Amino acid sequence: METRYATNPEAIRHHSTEQLREEFLVEELFVPGEVLLTYTHNDRMIFGGVTPTTSTLEIILTKELGVDYFLERRELGVINIGGPGSISIDGQEEEMKKQDGYYIGKETKQVLFKSDDASNPAKFYCVSVPAHKVYPNVKISIDAITPMETGEPKTLNERKIYQYVHPNVCESCQLQMGYTILAEGSSWNTMPCHTHERRMETYLYFDMDPDTRVFHFMGKPDETKHLVVANEQAVISPSWSIHTGVATADYTFIWAMCGENITYTDMDMVAMDQLK
Repeated sequence: METRYATNPEAIRHHSTEQLREEFLVEELFVPGEVLLTYTHNDRMIFGGVTPTTSTLEIILTKELGVDYFLERRELGVINIGGPGSISIDGQEEEMKKQDGYYIGKETKQVLFKSDDASNPAKFYCVSVPAHKVYPNVKISIDAITPMETGEPKTLNERKIYQYVHPNVCESCQLQMGYTILAEGSSWNTMPCHTHERRMETYLYFDMDPDTRVFHFMGKPDETKHLVVANEQAVISPSWSIHTGVATADYTFIWAMCGENITYTDMDMVAMDQLK
């Protein structure tokens, strides 16, 4: 597990492209047969990919977190973006096709990840945050979610937002997690942009062709920066930063948030004339 420390917005004022990428971009999350995680000190979120092939995989973090087992004091959200697989939660196994998700509560002792076909492995995107209360484990299928439709074609931001770990779907301590799919011909996500001082966020961009790139904009509204993001790469977005992007072709992304509240609409909108 790689550690990324929290950053003051003033510290990035003179960052080079390489420095920005080292602090905020995670370039590799899904490697066959491996668990790759990043621990950001922004609200102590752990996120990354579990990609089982011929063997079952498990996230084992004890010494790193000062606990006896991974979810002793944490909750976990999982969404499969790869081939069909399964997840076993304290001995109860569930099938997990692409776009299936799971909320797994605090004090769950064992979570095992498995692929049905090693040549087409499942890719489990996992996000874990500190938790103070036990909530029930809930399987979440995209087929059972009524998406929130927003944006419009003339502003190139028409999209459907599928809320997985969200009060409308299941209870959680502070984790929120969802899946956004842009309509054909739309390329902007979350524009007009916003910040939310009360929550940080991570973005995983995927379902992109090899040559497609997302230009992810970050930084303070009056001093923006950007990261060029390829398929299956993720961005850490601190609470003080805007987070919006535009791409050269179709893409999908998973957003995950944690912090002071779980009110999805609690955000500070940025007027277009404030962006610089």
